[in-house]
Amino acid sequence: MPGSPSLAALFPLRVVVGVGELAVANNPQVTLSTYALGSCVAVVIYDPIIRSGGLLHLMLPDSAIAPAKAARQPAMFANTGLPALFDALMGIKVDRFRSRIFLAGGASVLDGPDTFRIGERNSEAVQTMLARRGARVSGHDLGGVTNRTIHLELSTGLLAIKHPAQTFHVSLGL
Repeated sequence: MPGSPSLAALFPLRVVVGVGELAVANNPQVTLSTYALGSCVAVVIYDPIIRSGGLLHLMLPDSAIAPAKAARQPAMFANTGLPALFDALMGIKVDRFRSRIFLAGGASVLDGPDTFRIGERNSEAVQTMLARRGARVSGHDLGGVTNRTIHLELSTGLLAIKHPAQTFHVSLGL
């Protein structure tokens, strides 16, 4: 029927990115989400001109500890997940020079001392790799002791960052 809204307009799509996964989308009806970021780090990349982007939920800084696992699931590690994310974004024509990058997670959520400092090491690895690529981070919500959940609306570039006690929003759009 002419003039009727599409199903996508009636039911926006949510893509949930699990631990050690990544997703990219070029459909403005999509919201990319990931839950329970503790020591893991989420890398959000958004191109405001074409309203497309991607989300990586990485678990560990370096794949050297498990090369076979990295071959099967590259998004689990910073050093293999970031290149995979950039490659996937190139496939949907995201321009890395106009894209906005936001980082979240990297917390120390253990009750006692965190001798492995996974959250801190994840954050450092991601920031180092992005700097080597010449990618500028627009903003971040890293560290602390609480987990986070994030949602990126591709139609607007609005990023919601939810902590247990508060939610705040960051605009990655124009």
